[in-house]
Amino acid sequence: MTGPIILPEFDPFLINFGGFGIRWYALAYIGGLLAGYWILRREAARPGALLTAAAIDSLLNHVLLGVILGGRLGYVLFYNPSFFLANPIEIIKVWQGGMAFHGGLLGVTVAMWLFARKQSIHVLHVSDRVAMVTPIGLGLGRVSNFINGELQGRVTDVPWAMIFANGDGLPRHPSQLYEAGLEGLGLGLVMLVGARRGWLRHRGRLTAVLLLGYGAARFAVEYVREPDVQLGLLLGLGTMGQLLCLPMIAAGLYLIWRRPA
Repeated sequence: MTGPIILPEFDPFLINFGGFGIRWYALAYIGGLLAGYWILRREAARPGALLTAAAIDSLLNHVLLGVILGGRLGYVLFYNPSFFLANPIEIIKVWQGGMAFHGGLLGVTVAMWLFARKQSIHVLHVSDRVAMVTPIGLGLGRVSNFINGELQGRVTDVPWAMIFANGDGLPRHPSQLYEAGLEGLGLGLVMLVGARRGWLRHRGRLTAVLLLGYGAARFAVEYVREPDVQLGLLLGLGTMGQLLCLPMIAAGLYLIWRRPA
């Protein structure tokens, strides 16, 4: 039986100018948004497309604001409200990290609703297209978490356990890679197959797949991911991440049951 994998200390910066520069995490956000934008622009160029290229440009701006504002405020409110209440100036320091997917989801939901209202189309038509490309950003984001050595897994003795350079020296699950595989690669392949089979013609289907797929994957991986130190296990049963996934799963099931036209 082999020992745990000892990881080197990765530089969190792609380009570093004395503590300032381009971080891998920021690059993941930028890469995910640009890749999704490129795919949606191609979809908009097809005959009979619901959204024009100009509309996709506007949608990108809406989603960008929703991700940043929602992701940051979600982290502040869900994961460390007492710290930020005592140190409100820290809220704006997004370059230091601290974004929550579920907060970003709420922010993007509001942004999509505003965009759909402006375009006079159903919000599910918009969310289906955003859902189709979301796994790209999810996968890149989890890889950047791995590079940064953050969101580490729980202590384990599995053969592929890893010791992170910035950790406590104990072998842990590479939970970031589990999520990258499930939420990024796995869910992305499902979206690719679904898009090729014409799921965009069924309003709400891709949205339901994203809500269910991400919710189930995140809920499962949380069992091997180290709980946030400031929160621990809620009531000794589950993590904040698992609690926040339950409404996602419920919403996905509702959309499937409702079967919007």
